[in-house]
Amino acid sequence: MPGRLLVRNIGEFFTGRIDAPTAPVRALLAEDGRIASLDPPADVAAEAVIDADGGAVLPGLIDGHVHPVFGEWTPAQDAIGWIGNYLHGGTTSMVSAGELHIPGLDYANLTPELVTSIAIVTRATTGRVRWSGVKVHAGTVLLVPGMEEAQFDRLAAAGVRFAKFLFFPFADREAEATRYVAWCRARGILVKVHTGGVSRSGASVVCGYDVLSWLQPDIAAHVSGGPIPMPDADVEEVVDRTAFALEVCSSGNYRSTLLLAQRLAERGQLHRLVLGTDTPGGTGVIPRGMLRNILYLASVCGLTPGEAVATATGNVGLAHGLDEGVLEPGRPADFLVCGPVTGSAGSTLADAIAHGDLPGISHVVIDGRVVVAGGSRQTPPPAKPGVFSCCDAGGSRFACTPA
Repeated sequence: MPGRLLVRNIGEFFTGRIDAPTAPVRALLAEDGRIASLDPPADVAAEAVIDADGGAVLPGLIDGHVHPVFGEWTPAQDAIGWIGNYLHGGTTSMVSAGELHIPGLDYANLTPELVTSIAIVTRATTGRVRWSGVKVHAGTVLLVPGMEEAQFDRLAAAGVRFAKFLFFPFADREAEATRYVAWCRARGILVKVHTGGVSRSGASVVCGYDVLSWLQPDIAAHVSGGPIPMPDADVEEVVDRTAFALEVCSSGNYRSTLLLAQRLAERGQLHRLVLGTDTPGGTGVIPRGMLRNILYLASVCGLTPGEAVATATGNVGLAHGLDEGVLEPGRPADFLVCGPVTGSAGSTLADAIAHGDLPGISHVVIDGRVVVAGGSRQTPPPAKPGVFSCCDAGGSRFACTPA
């Protein structure tokens, strides 16, 4: 695959930064998997070129809440190839919130050794390679009573980066739970917690502000429901009286999402808002789930299109300690080329997003490698699809296929 990729004739550029979500960038140069420069010299040489033809470039979407199990098969929906379909919906990275759909897993009898082993094995299998090119951060340990510090040492040594409270009985184990958080942080493991009512399994516990106030996780999962949210008063207190990241998922309550987004905006705290799908699961397999989240935030909840994109990219990356999600020199060259589809109410991508119209994706790039070209199989084609071409030794350009 060519070492340099140039994207030119960019019409709109979304940075992924919540504080400066758009920029007047007209070209992007990627080299060796990372962004080398924005608006490089007009005569810069590149082995591959995407002519965006006035279309938009935005960071690849980061789904902060997925439930993988074995590669691209999910027993939750008995579906194969779901990660590749999410790629065509614009998702270039995803973070596991626990591999809890393993067939036969007994939620009532999760032992410390079992959850430790599941996380280590999943990290060494599903989390070891890329699936359809997507960066899948799998191997998230589900925290249960009785764990010892040595198990956290093993998890860290195996490269496990995330932990989650889901089946943990908070009511009489506050000291133990806070000890787990401290052990995780000492080892660079980020802590997420299931919030709201019980999950599909019925085995999880209810978690609202009363628990979050003392637990102080790094990320509160699906604050507006996954599938059932915490009470409105708890949502307001979580916004007003805590500082950690607050996640919204496709599986949640739309009215609670509106409350959360508006209150964060009123408090000037949109940097805390992160997105995920909470799938595969009872909500199903939804390749366009992250796009739908963006459209809802922009068309109903009052965020600007750029802010909505940032909640699905830079905010998620920052909350999860990832380098992806922001388009600037030195960052991974993970991005989408897209635009409004024919018939959309918007003449620009920003207009389309503000109206709630699904964008059309023409190209997906991960680490500077074009992995989708000529159109996504999960979105309609954009009105201006752009062109991907390569250059031979003599400088002549020709159509080429993605990596």
